[in-house]
Amino acid sequence: MGPVIGTTLPLAIGIAISPVPMIAAILLLLSPRAKSTGVGFLLGWVVGITVAVIVFTALSSILPASDPDATHPIVGVIDIVLGALLFLIGIRQWRSRPKPGEEPQLPAWMKAIDTMTAMRGFVLGILLSAVNPKNLLLAVSAGLAIGSSGIAVWQMVIVIVVFVLIAACSILIPVIAYLVASKQMSGPLDTLRGWLTDNNATIMAVLMFVIGVVVIGKGIGQF
Repeated sequence: MGPVIGTTLPLAIGIAISPVPMIAAILLLLSPRAKSTGVGFLLGWVVGITVAVIVFTALSSILPASDPDATHPIVGVIDIVLGALLFLIGIRQWRSRPKPGEEPQLPAWMKAIDTMTAMRGFVLGILLSAVNPKNLLLAVSAGLAIGSSGIAVWQMVIVIVVFVLIAACSILIPVIAYLVASKQMSGPLDTLRGWLTDNNATIMAVLMFVIGVVVIGKGIGQF
């Protein structure tokens, strides 16, 4: 179980370090309905990640069983393809960096955050976690690693719980901190929002390059 957690750890961190969802969460926490929409977004984020990982873990069971000491070419090919796609996303993000003096462009839907309800925050959390292409690729790789590991079902459950907790920590921590000390957190959250907005593309590009290489290396190791 330990090696599987180690394998999925960088993938969970890749989901956690997602600037756009973090900016969305911060904007929700700075909105008029901060507590209800923030909690709704957090729940949606957790549900989306959990469902995606469970689905791909279950789907990985259709891969043909093999000797644990043997090579796993099918898993290797899938990992290499996933890593290449993550690398391409990184290249796209790097090219989308704002030029010096240019204002970074954020999704238009963020302008409607102030009017969101808890349910809309929940739906937004699901969309940004499970439907986001980058997170989906990471969930596929994690599910593949868990489902093809050969560990017991109860161990898979523990690995998935650990994965979800790590992947959700970047949203979980600010939401809980705001619920505990809303007045004290408003200033730091706004500062963090500004920094994430300015560096969104660069953070995502570097993250995708690193995780893409890790996934490709894991795939090569399956042969």
